[in-house]
Amino acid sequence: MFDAPWLAARESQTGYLIGCYTRPWDQHDYRVALDQIAAAGYRYAGIMTAKGRSWVIITPQTAPEEAARVGEEVRKRGLKTISVYGDFSVRESLEQGIRELRALVRNCVACGSPHLLLGGVGEEALVERYYKAIAECCHEARASGVRLSIKPHGGQNATGAQCRKLVERVNHPHFGVWYDPGNIFYYSEGRLDPVEDCASVDGLVMGMSVKDFRPPKDVMVTPGTGRVDFPKVLARLRSGGFKRGPLVVECVQRGTIEQTTAEAKQARLFLEQLVAQVR
Repeated sequence: MFDAPWLAARESQTGYLIGCYTRPWDQHDYRVALDQIAAAGYRYAGIMTAKGRSWVIITPQTAPEEAARVGEEVRKRGLKTISVYGDFSVRESLEQGIRELRALVRNCVACGSPHLLLGGVGEEALVERYYKAIAECCHEARASGVRLSIKPHGGQNATGAQCRKLVERVNHPHFGVWYDPGNIFYYSEGRLDPVEDCASVDGLVMGMSVKDFRPPKDVMVTPGTGRVDFPKVLARLRSGGFKRGPLVVECVQRGTIEQTTAEAKQARLFLEQLVAQVR
């Protein structure tokens, strides 16, 4: 199904784990997405969005038994779960945020994910409460073997520099940045280049959402075909300490299921060539 032996050897040499999120096929059931991730030759799957009861596959309301079933579906396809995208609310109270984030951590354990990627909070009035909830949960996440991170995602965390301030506010080694170069362009209307921005996250990067960008505001772009200069971004992230960890494709050019899978395979080959050059 995929080139596991030589790819495993390459990952051992480079330290990077190349995966793909379910998002490219999120107009379908998540099991369809997992089928296609495997068909495109990946070894790692990121659990993000899909057609179902909720757009995000795993939420604080997801029962641990259901999260475990997601993990089993991943394993049935010869894949490993590398990341879960989920988020929580503090609108009601800090206690609500702590409760929901703890539920997400438990669901990551249930499905076998070592990383929980959070989107951050857009409303400035909720920022203090949101990151206080993260600070309260870092110890439990660490004990559970789940790393927490935020990505550049608009609002109060649209750039690497903003993410850095928020991570430093929490000040815990188990909470860091999941870099997203496509979103740097997207939320700055194409004005801020991630090649320049990524220096601001030195020492904090735990993984990357591999996302490209095409003006005026398009991220449904196959990595390597848009405006992001991935060789320069990865080289700069490496010089800042990100020398190993997940590189997870989030978006590709969409078409039919088969066309989307072909684009995902192209993205995988692009990343394999990229990491081979930076050894």
